[in-house]
Amino acid sequence: MLEGLPAGRKDYLVNGKVTGWKGPFREVLSPLLIRNNDGLSQKCIGQAPSMDEEASLSVLRQALDAFSNGQGEWPGLPVGERIERFDAFLTRMEEVKDKIVRLLQWEVGKTSRDARDEFDRALGYARACFEQLGQPGGMSAGPIVDNGITGRLTRIPYGVTLVMGPFNYPLFETMTAFAPAMLAGNAVIIKPPRIGCLFFQHMLKPIEDLFPAGSVSIVYGEGKRTIPPLLASGMVNVFYFIGTSPVATYLRGLHPKPHRLKCILGLEAKNPAIILPDADMDTAVGECARGTLAFNGQRCAALKILFVHRSIAGEFNERFKEALSALSYGMPWEKDVFITPLAEHDRTQYLSGLVEDAVNLGAGVVNDGGGEVSGSFFYPALLYPASTHMRVCREEQFGPVVPIVPYDDLDEPIRYISASNYGQQASLFGRDRATLTKLAGRMVHNVSRVNINCQCQRSPDTVPFTGRKDSAEGSLSISEAVNAFTVPTFIATKSESGDVGIIEKMFVD
Repeated sequence: MLEGLPAGRKDYLVNGKVTGWKGPFREVLSPLLIRNNDGLSQKCIGQAPSMDEEASLSVLRQALDAFSNGQGEWPGLPVGERIERFDAFLTRMEEVKDKIVRLLQWEVGKTSRDARDEFDRALGYARACFEQLGQPGGMSAGPIVDNGITGRLTRIPYGVTLVMGPFNYPLFETMTAFAPAMLAGNAVIIKPPRIGCLFFQHMLKPIEDLFPAGSVSIVYGEGKRTIPPLLASGMVNVFYFIGTSPVATYLRGLHPKPHRLKCILGLEAKNPAIILPDADMDTAVGECARGTLAFNGQRCAALKILFVHRSIAGEFNERFKEALSALSYGMPWEKDVFITPLAEHDRTQYLSGLVEDAVNLGAGVVNDGGGEVSGSFFYPALLYPASTHMRVCREEQFGPVVPIVPYDDLDEPIRYISASNYGQQASLFGRDRATLTKLAGRMVHNVSRVNINCQCQRSPDTVPFTGRKDSAEGSLSISEAVNAFTVPTFIATKSESGDVGIIEKMFVD
């Protein structure tokens, strides 16, 4: 499998040109351990530039020059031409799809199916944004006549947008900001995640060929070194970040004029499921198994804690064990594999600590082999009876550890959810319509999405993806792509004046 692997290079963009990085670089090691004569070892699959503060600020200066307070080449293009160029960029990406998919497998540990799905979904999201921006009212609404005023409502790009996607969906989550921000006319700086950075090399040449110099930049290197100077400069206008709330709080706090910084943040989640006594067991077990363990549970929208009524807990646990034993595990390229090695090198140690804490506080590992570790592979652990004072019930585990908490009264999980710092989604499993309606009515005041008899998930991308409390700020979806990265501006005159004709002809592509 190593033969033909498209190793990352040490290139970066300077004033829109692909140039070899002459400074220090970081070797990128795969989390997949390969057996050789000396045992298991990690393989170097590429290199990435280690840029410093000055290089980061140089990128910022290029972005500012490219945007030029809205007078640059890219923001000055008609929307239709921006769409054509971005579509050409996506076509160029499709030419290297297989290479990007393989890098997602080797660097992030995604299965072939998951990597291909991420690629297709990312490009599909971008192309759906074309329709949103190209339709009437996308960037400019028709003339508005009201109360003696005639005007035109337009949407104007903010300026410089900093995009920081996560390692678990490095292509898709980056594209959900990159595409609409660029299409709206902003200048975009992308900071690839430390894990999942190599495929960005395949974007450099298309960027050079299709976009004006400086309108798209990529900052490699340690985030602790390269990102603070950007935000502390006060020149970043939009901050798109998927990560943890402490990091987001720190970074946004560096901006000297925080009220000028538009933030779109996707943060932690501790999505619960409540399995009612009358739940259909096949549905509940099947959805919870996939909801907790898809991509090893490394999804913000994964189910992170299961509340099961005590009267059915025994059956639920046995059925869950059966479902887990049917899942295949192994390397990402193996057929029908479901559980793969973890991307983060220290994640197995962290997950083992959660299991140890839970066992010390009275939980048992109910599935055979649960919690066993081999290199970067962690076999899923079902913990029962878990209790809310255990670490695994308070921290976002971001891995295949599943706490199952028995309850006798619905007030128990409701109190937990109400007191939680997080409020992204919840799943409810049951059959009684009245009970589900009442429970959903309470959940909507704590989470932003309630799923009935199905797992938590982001899809479809046409509905807002957001969260309450510390789980998110702002929202993203195809339907909101324009609004997220633009500022509404109203140009008006008195209706009885002779200037109405000027207003009517403004901003027509």
